[in-house]
Amino acid sequence: MPDDNAKPKMSRKEYDKELRKLQIELCKLQEWVKHEGARGIVVFEGRDGAGKGGTIKAITERVSPRVFRTVALPAPSDREKGQLYMQRYIEHFPAAGEIVLFDRSWYNRAGVEYVMGFCTRQEHARFLDLCPTLERFIVDGHITLVKYWLEVSNQEQKRRFQARVDDPLRQWKLSPMDLPSRSRWYEYSRARDMMLEATDTEHAPWHIVRSDDKKRARLNCIAHLLSCFPYKEIPRKKMKLPPRRDKNKYDDQASLEGRRFVAEKY
Repeated sequence: MPDDNAKPKMSRKEYDKELRKLQIELCKLQEWVKHEGARGIVVFEGRDGAGKGGTIKAITERVSPRVFRTVALPAPSDREKGQLYMQRYIEHFPAAGEIVLFDRSWYNRAGVEYVMGFCTRQEHARFLDLCPTLERFIVDGHITLVKYWLEVSNQEQKRRFQARVDDPLRQWKLSPMDLPSRSRWYEYSRARDMMLEATDTEHAPWHIVRSDDKKRARLNCIAHLLSCFPYKEIPRKKMKLPPRRDKNKYDDQASLEGRRFVAEKY
């Protein structure tokens, strides 16, 4: 059913203009995080095709990967399966001056692992029971924890999956879990609701981002993320390029003659 309250599609020019403003603020946040030694964890969850990767890219493309670290863990190895469930995530937690962005997180257990039968019902229930306690530990350790659930509609997810099937530049995005997730839409819906009921707490609340409109979703998410930190602009000394030292000039182009250059086909 069409949404009568849907906003008109945002133009690329308008999107780029607003994104630039927000990315400038992200650079200010970055300097503040380094200056204060602050720490942050940002969790991105949602159905396959909800736009997590694109949102993370919009956040990170203009900042340092040494400050904004993205963590996207593969399936656990045999050794990791023998560890405490949270162990492999905790080792990626931030040090002072870092914000870690989890492209999927420990909440795998509340979603894909539960729906696809990769964990037992007992393991799932234990996770939902203990997760708020773990997140209390994170917050009490003076780490800013922000959790996003990107909510995509059934029809929009179908459209995005079909685009991946048809476009050779997007087919790499189709994982073995993607297509089964289409047939298990309502199982994922129930798993989402169980997760929110158990882990949407005062100390670590979930923030739901409507993501059918990718451009607006990214802008809304970044604007909200910025509001979660009490950052301020850190003054920086004005930089000036130093002059070259030309006392003994060296012909650095002549020395390249006879070397192998890439053919200039374009």
